[in-house]
Amino acid sequence: MRNNPIGILDSGVGGLTVLAAIAKELPQESFVYAGDSANTPYGNKSEEEIYARASQLIEFLLTKNVKLIVIACNTITVSCLDRLRVEYSQIPLIGTVPVVKTAAFVTKNKRIGLLSTTRTAKSDYQKKLIETFASDCIVVNLGNDEIVPLIEKGEENSEEMEEVLKKALVGFQKEGIDTLVLGCTHFPFLKERMQKILGDSISLLDSGGAIARQVHRVLQHNDSLSHETTHQITIFTTGNVKIVKKLLHGTIEVKAIDIETFTYEYDH
Repeated sequence: MRNNPIGILDSGVGGLTVLAAIAKELPQESFVYAGDSANTPYGNKSEEEIYARASQLIEFLLTKNVKLIVIACNTITVSCLDRLRVEYSQIPLIGTVPVVKTAAFVTKNKRIGLLSTTRTAKSDYQKKLIETFASDCIVVNLGNDEIVPLIEKGEENSEEMEEVLKKALVGFQKEGIDTLVLGCTHFPFLKERMQKILGDSISLLDSGGAIARQVHRVLQHNDSLSHETTHQITIFTTGNVKIVKKLLHGTIEVKAIDIETFTYEYDH
């Protein structure tokens, strides 16, 4: 069991940033990733639709004998993580939430920005995070639904993305924040571009490191850390294999998958 892979799921390619963080924290572990890019974004779906899609991804990962599943998607986490934990109580499920607590600790001027999808920004879950961990700060909580689709189309370096980012970030600049929390796992793909727009005086934080440390703690507690000296990473996507390979710089095998039938094929 301890040498079984870690499962990671996301509405698309965003969770690949989380995979990278966990692989850095736990280099001896193997991973199976399932991204539902064909049906992204999830932010415009109902909670029932999100739950149904997430359940299919979990069912698929369970066929790969994973020992733990990371839900590397803020939208799934805020919509139905508790419900999924009840339904799949046989396996540890780790969700993804913005690192508001960390931001409240590191900010110097007590002005924090929080950029996420609109659904996440409006969620009660996120509001409670802010109330619990950043009540002594001014939190600029903005949602954006234009960034993720562009990343999913492979246009993370396009001129259109540059304009979308400038528009999305201007509100934070006007409010004088010194710390920006990236509340979507897709956004770290754009960290350098965002930093260039915002300037070096604003710190950018994402959830990858915190999730990786939590995975480490849970596996250690369950005596499930891998003892293997070699590891394997396999990526499955319902979307465009070439776009995923581009984001990975062609270094990892990617397979197209139909999560409704659990059938997949190698990219040739």
